[in-house]
Amino acid sequence: MTAGTRARHPSTSANDADLGRVSRAADLTRLRGAVSDALDAFLAEKRAVLAGMDASLVPVLEEVAAVAEGGKRLRPAFAYWGWRAVTTAAPEDDAAVLRAVSALEFVHGSALVHDDVMDAARTRRGRPATHIGFGDRHTALGLSGSTELFGTGAAILVGDLALVWSDELLRRSGISAEALARARPVWDAMRTEVTAGQYLDLLRAAGGLPGPEGALKVARYKSAGYTVQRPLHLGAALADAGPEVVEVYTDIALPLGEAFQLRDDVLGVFGDPAVTGKSVDEDLREGKQTLLVALAAEATDDAGRALLDQVLGDPAADADALDAVRDLMRSTGALEAVEDRITTQTATAREAIAEAPVLDDARAALDALAVAATTRTT
Repeated sequence: MTAGTRARHPSTSANDADLGRVSRAADLTRLRGAVSDALDAFLAEKRAVLAGMDASLVPVLEEVAAVAEGGKRLRPAFAYWGWRAVTTAAPEDDAAVLRAVSALEFVHGSALVHDDVMDAARTRRGRPATHIGFGDRHTALGLSGSTELFGTGAAILVGDLALVWSDELLRRSGISAEALARARPVWDAMRTEVTAGQYLDLLRAAGGLPGPEGALKVARYKSAGYTVQRPLHLGAALADAGPEVVEVYTDIALPLGEAFQLRDDVLGVFGDPAVTGKSVDEDLREGKQTLLVALAAEATDDAGRALLDQVLGDPAADADALDAVRDLMRSTGALEAVEDRITTQTATAREAIAEAPVLDDARAALDALAVAATTRTT
């Protein structure tokens, strides 16, 4: 392994979030283009397969494509730079690695579709959630039976298909047999953790795993792990890096993944819908038991807790009630505490990146990705 010169600990100033700097440092324009090309080529092949079975299956493929389209491509970017960060005696082909890490977008798409079903969400990235879209299709086609059950069933299958295709795209990416064998344990662990995290989220919504620690545990396994930790570990496996690199990546990924998910939670309640593509009321109406909610409940009085109990999870909650919950999150210091934790965890991750024994271009890329993941507005 060849290491570059170690950088000083970087600032966590929000001014660092300049999109042009991030894009240049992490080569995001090329990465995003390569990921989109890999997904498009794979889906074009699958379109022919499904259409050959029956034309009515084409909308299923189109939904997988829509779910995988337009994301930030952070997961493939972390995996790619996790690979590029170290040198090996027999490096993999760059194009093959890009196809391999593109498979992470299908894993992500699967998780989003299933999560929306579990949360009864109505929108995703400015369009109807998958189960809502297929429910609308049921109505438009004049099909018999329950519109809701049809939409839910179709969404489950779309998510399952995306997960199946993630495996196939990884296997057929063109990486060496040796690299694929090294990647499989990481891949398997990641998919297990995502599924387990989804169940923990379901359990917490039903009253299990209470308090801030429960919220952080759900965040780690439901989203944080497969957003940063396992993609970095996947990159290390593709590079045949040693255990010391995996350990360093873990030190980077655990705080950064948590900060990423906490930023997602904040945007879900306080973000700009025109930017996020999602209503800021949905998370509250769905009753998501985030760290924001847990900290507000701990810090408020009986009246505040009664407000949370009354409003959270009520799909009919009106704008005034939802704004009252947001005000409570501000007045109790819950929002400030979560923002402070995002800042602290991001700084911890960036310090680990600055000290990591990796190549200089990868260090700059990973640092830029850390900023992009935690200061984002979408």
